[in-house]
Amino acid sequence: MFFAMPIYEYRCGECAHEFEALVRGGTEPTCEKCKSAKLERLFSLPAIKSDSTHDLAMRAARKRDKAQGIEREHAQREYERNHD
Repeated sequence: MFFAMPIYEYRCGECAHEFEALVRGGTEPTCEKCKSAKLERLFSLPAIKSDSTHDLAMRAARKRDKAQGIEREHAQREYERNHD
């Protein structure tokens, strides 16, 4: 016999922390950070993988990696400038 135990995404109304929670039966989740029960259930979209979504994800990853590389180079130059 199969019982559905859905995972929902929530945002805490007290501290704005976003998290996922497995909801079993009639249980009510609480915030992982502040333990508040004042939660907003977020709209979740199913994950869809296609060539276009893969291309978008790869472009975003390359852009992120380039920005992180620039930040690392800058931090290294600053370190070298201040630590002769």
